[in-house]
Amino acid sequence: MSTTPSRSTAAADWRALGTTVRLVTTDPALLDSCNLLLARHLAEVDAACSRFREDSELTALNTAEGRPVRVSPLLAEALAVALRAARATDGAVDPTVGSAMEALGYDRDFTLVQEDDRPVRLAVRRVPGWSQVDLDRATNTVTLPPGVRLDLGATAKAWAADRAARTLARAAGCGILVSLGGDTAVAGEPPAGGWRIRVQDEMAPVERLPEHGTYVTVGIRSGGLATSGTTARRRRRGDHHLHHIVNPRTGRPVTTPWRTVSVAAATCADANAASTAALVKGESAVRRLSRLGLPARLVTHDGTVVTTPGWPSPAPRADPPPAAEPSA
Repeated sequence: MSTTPSRSTAAADWRALGTTVRLVTTDPALLDSCNLLLARHLAEVDAACSRFREDSELTALNTAEGRPVRVSPLLAEALAVALRAARATDGAVDPTVGSAMEALGYDRDFTLVQEDDRPVRLAVRRVPGWSQVDLDRATNTVTLPPGVRLDLGATAKAWAADRAARTLARAAGCGILVSLGGDTAVAGEPPAGGWRIRVQDEMAPVERLPEHGTYVTVGIRSGGLATSGTTARRRRRGDHHLHHIVNPRTGRPVTTPWRTVSVAAATCADANAASTAALVKGESAVRRLSRLGLPARLVTHDGTVVTTPGWPSPAPRADPPPAAEPSA
């Protein structure tokens, strides 16, 4: 998720963590220094949380075979966020989906995954469950039962966006927007009129309106906004159409009435957990989001749009338009 800068802001776009990165500052003179800090932060997150790096902390934890592992404060924090999301969503967002993701072929960067068209055998197998993860925050020690493999993809980018936005806003003393693959966090003083974000159903460059699906531009002044969907990272393997949102009850790609779900919340991590859980919850998602007081926009596969109370009103037109896309 990202925004196109207005005259009072400046932006930088690049790639990290296997996805798009967009940084926007309200002080153009500070863009370069903030971008350097962001790059350093994301490199640390990748070294701690990547499931695709043999030298990452998470890989070491996943291969510990039941032994307690002392992890860095950064990985401990990321795991705490993942467990909090699991608890808040009644297990709909569960970090113990690692083995299920690997079975579906999501065992490397998606640019490599999408080139693999070999048949895949799908089996219904409930994931181990987040309650089996023992995290001791006092010592930053983690113990996983043998065979349990973690995947932090459902929460780590949103958490990293929150953490980066707060850190950069404190360091620079200006408004900051950080978007990581569709997960957007803002901090500091927003630009006049707030941060304008285009929520859309398909991946598209910032400067171009989407060719398919629905889209709307909204304004936020704080917190985070995340869009989860089954259209990003989708591919065909043999007779199966696969995507990266896994139902923890089955270990298989979720079957849902929603093409995308967008949620605004106090943090991007909360927004992303709620939007991902809504895909898993299916038809009950609207009622659940409304009960939790979370503003949301849900789009069915035929393009019907449903919103919950508090969803931001469309922002006034401006040139050039901002942009956002489903989480990747």
